[in-house]
Amino acid sequence: MGKTSIIIYITIAQLFLLLVTHTPNKPSNPRNRRIKIRNNFTFDPRDHHHHEPVPFDPLVADIERKREDKEWEKKYLENSHPELVHDSAAPGHESQPEREDFMDAEDYLNDEEKFNVTNRLLVLFPKIDVEPVDGYVSEHELTEWSLKQSEKEVMHRTKREMDVHDKNHDGFISFAEYEPPRWVHDSDESSFGNDMGWWKEEHFNASDADGDGLLNITEFNDFQHPSDSKNPKLLQWLCKEEVRERDSDKDGKVNFQEFFHGLFDLVRNYGEEGHNSSYLSEDSVEAPAKKLFDELDKDGDGFLSDVELLHIIGKLHPSERYYAKQQADYILSQADSDKDGRLSLTEMIENPYVFYSAIFSDEDNEYDIRDEFR
Repeated sequence: MGKTSIIIYITIAQLFLLLVTHTPNKPSNPRNRRIKIRNNFTFDPRDHHHHEPVPFDPLVADIERKREDKEWEKKYLENSHPELVHDSAAPGHESQPEREDFMDAEDYLNDEEKFNVTNRLLVLFPKIDVEPVDGYVSEHELTEWSLKQSEKEVMHRTKREMDVHDKNHDGFISFAEYEPPRWVHDSDESSFGNDMGWWKEEHFNASDADGDGLLNITEFNDFQHPSDSKNPKLLQWLCKEEVRERDSDKDGKVNFQEFFHGLFDLVRNYGEEGHNSSYLSEDSVEAPAKKLFDELDKDGDGFLSDVELLHIIGKLHPSERYYAKQQADYILSQADSDKDGRLSLTEMIENPYVFYSAIFSDEDNEYDIRDEFR
């Protein structure tokens, strides 16, 4: 960033600090609004039915990450080494200190002297306003910022998992080293049906982009998060999984009824706001569904193969960029006061809880649970 840009930001920041001390637009009862650390951790991947957004502020994300690491380690020991947990367990063992750490972090975030939201936004604004540096934050810049935070979160979890599965600590994972979760061993495939496909050897081999029989950190990250992969083999595997999951008559292909009742809503609602498909009649959506089906059915045989699904796989399995754009759109809808499609520093600081809105309330001891950036 050039000297001119730095001087501009310093000048804007100084002027704005003077402004916010006199502004009448502060949130009502600001002392009663509390930022709360979310506890969205789940140890079982079958429970990830919806995407959890990453906090806008990297500092808050780091606090949540450290808390999740503690919870993950606890659950990992309970599932993989129950004998160690049994041997060391005592009444109330570590539960109270963990809770105290959790509350200490929240107290820090809500201490205006230690964590001032206005000051944080002053620091973050020039980090987001980069393409170009013009004193405004665009939808593209917000999307790129959210995507950067999401990718950091995803890679952190991947590295944590790799440390567990890389038994010989050589920086690679073979299929022999990879150990499925205990719930896989304790169940048969018919119990969970389509939920079992993610850990199979076919998935592993598809993730192995260079075909050396081992997964490096990038390939293992693709293995864990195939929807974000650029690996064509893995994308093709996703298409095959879709056919397997939707193919109710087990003929190896997807007919129109299987497409209409299993896939069309996902495709049609991709990128749409306010999904109202539940209020529409079946007849009103069947015609556009048939039109799309015919467009995808390149060989005209009346069925969709895994190859023909490749064109829409990104809509069936949205990537982190898709969710990052959703977060950006939400932020703009809430904080863009003059509706010019971008955010000024003033607009960001006048709407601070848009950026720190995991859970908060205007009333003492009453918390309104809200999904952040929904």
